[in-house]
Amino acid sequence: MDMQVSFLDRLFDSGLLIDTGVDGLYGRSGQFEDVIAAFERLIDKVGGADGAEAIRFPPGMNRAYFEKSGYMKSFPQLAGTVHSFCGNDHDHAGLLQCLEEGGEWTKDQKATDIALTPAACYPLYPTVAKRGPLPMEGGLFDLQSYCFRHEPSKDPARQQLFRMREYVCMGTEDHVTAFRQTWMDRGVEMMKSIGLDVEIDVANDPFFGRAGRLLANNQRDQNLKFELLIPVTSQTKKTACMSFNYHQDAFGQKWGLNLEDGAVAHTACVGFGLERIALALFAQHGLDVKLWPDHVRKVLWG
Repeated sequence: MDMQVSFLDRLFDSGLLIDTGVDGLYGRSGQFEDVIAAFERLIDKVGGADGAEAIRFPPGMNRAYFEKSGYMKSFPQLAGTVHSFCGNDHDHAGLLQCLEEGGEWTKDQKATDIALTPAACYPLYPTVAKRGPLPMEGGLFDLQSYCFRHEPSKDPARQQLFRMREYVCMGTEDHVTAFRQTWMDRGVEMMKSIGLDVEIDVANDPFFGRAGRLLANNQRDQNLKFELLIPVTSQTKKTACMSFNYHQDAFGQKWGLNLEDGAVAHTACVGFGLERIALALFAQHGLDVKLWPDHVRKVLWG
């Protein structure tokens, strides 16, 4: 934890991150944003020729879709919803009195139709399903969104609101597993090109509860999730900065995603944690971008 706090303090002192008073919720400087923009251009350069359809969803999603996704069954500890004041003039007077007295003014707020997006791909599946059957060659989508996960931490690489860039592939099992392997190979080469030492390891999502432990074990046993690990705040406990996930036909079954021949579509995705990758670069090369190695600057900025 000391290394995490020390790195976070250095980021605050340099102005790269801006303290908001809430752990895991930070402002970002122009320089921090420029590093993310440069890395996204690298993603575009590597994956652009694949012809993915670009879609950008907001950081909130339809709560009905969120509920159907099953996220609350597996990850209730991470979920976030949008609540709002829905009262009348009398209720407003009570709200103002509560605020004046320092009371818990949020107790009478009600849930809206919006849930905070937990992963960039979650709004995609119902969107594509509404279009009808996928062509036999499948579909490829390029996403980017702010995402929310309620896990406040002093670790700057574990933020509550962060950006995720994703490529999502839909099609046959062979198609989507080949897509995942291609991006595992690409991911390693991309990180090496910007001077980051990486390793890929089998992983699992943070499923909740006793049943969640069984799901996590099953996910690992079937090699459904791999992560690309990079030192950020620790050389021994590395941070996952990319993930490579094969969902089998789980989302296809849930959302009615079918191919033209009627078969249920399989899906896979590759996700880039943009803040984490930027932090890995600052941790490895220093907080002054002008002093980064020439070959790294050339890859990112030309």
